[in-house]
Amino acid sequence: MASLPAEEDRKSKLRSVSVDLNNDPSLQIDIPDALSERDKVKFTVHTKTTLAVFQSPDFSVMRQHEDFVWLHDALIENEEYAGYIIPPAPAKPDFDGPRDKMQKLGDGEGSMTKDEFSKMKQELEAEYLAVFKKTVSVHEVFLQRLSSHPILSKDHNFHVFLEYDQDLSVRRKNTKEVFGGFLRSMLKSADEVLFSGVKEVDEFFEQEKIFLANYYNSIKDSSAKADKMTRSHKNVADDYIPISASLTGIADEENPMFRKYLLKVAELFEKLRKVEARVASDEDLKLSELLRYYVLNIEAAKNLLLRRTKCLVDYENSNKALDKARLKSKDVKEAELHQQECCQKFEKLSECAKQELVCFKQRRVIAFRKNIIEMTELEIKHAKNNISLVQSCIDVFKNSFSI
Repeated sequence: MASLPAEEDRKSKLRSVSVDLNNDPSLQIDIPDALSERDKVKFTVHTKTTLAVFQSPDFSVMRQHEDFVWLHDALIENEEYAGYIIPPAPAKPDFDGPRDKMQKLGDGEGSMTKDEFSKMKQELEAEYLAVFKKTVSVHEVFLQRLSSHPILSKDHNFHVFLEYDQDLSVRRKNTKEVFGGFLRSMLKSADEVLFSGVKEVDEFFEQEKIFLANYYNSIKDSSAKADKMTRSHKNVADDYIPISASLTGIADEENPMFRKYLLKVAELFEKLRKVEARVASDEDLKLSELLRYYVLNIEAAKNLLLRRTKCLVDYENSNKALDKARLKSKDVKEAELHQQECCQKFEKLSECAKQELVCFKQRRVIAFRKNIIEMTELEIKHAKNNISLVQSCIDVFKNSFSI
């Protein structure tokens, strides 16, 4: 079991990933506290608002991951939002990785020194806490994306999620529903193939389709490489632990003069380990997390284009049906009404979609620029710190030998 106190969470926010949010001061949402249990995480969702639609200006409710999924599915299934980019649902909390590592560490305790085991345990506890904080962060960002959207922020289900102070009684999906979701995913993939040959009538959307398809592949590839880079830094930090422990062990067997130098080098590796761990953490928060975020959001943008293409196909089919009705002089009025309805729906969806994609691009550029600058500044800071530590150790040796 783990919890994230409000003050500790506030500090972690200073280092959390920056995303494309246009915060509305009239509706502010955060998750100041969370409690992790074996099979679930309970999030405290806090809302401050000046909107009259809510009963109170400041309130909190307790929510679980399934509640977030329910809210996301409700938005996706609402046809009124077909022209908007629906923020992707936050990933299901998964702490199996850190737990498995902790179990393996316990099994191998006998092969380590007491100091080495203690440091490895501290690293794994820090890793578990980092995963927990990111879990809280992605759920919070999902709600903040909704609160900052001019249309989705007014959704009735969203308001129920924020304000209803009892259990939402959202149940987990049963096997039939999970299978149904799998089938819908397969149909979506089939639709993408089927509609790939549909001729686009607007050059803007044609260019967006090409761009997002290529951009998605690039971001996904970059995300995998960024994760690999972050793991490499984490592995280096872990490798410094046995090196430091071995030098300390050797020092115990040496004469007092040589022991001092060995302990100094062991101390250097311990300090370098902490710097390397911070490098891994910063890269994960400022780059890897940002890329993972956009892998999901670009997929959401592609889904918007797919919904528009479906609407276009319906409109074209209604034109064909109208021509056929006129040719046969049968059910012409009904065909005309259906054609007008499809036309209006397509034009409305296209107008909303164009605005969404333009705004999404602007926010995306700002978010990437901000995060890359912040990560670069942190990388320079850590590099200088590394140089300073090594130089300090060298200076100690030089002064000792000169004496």
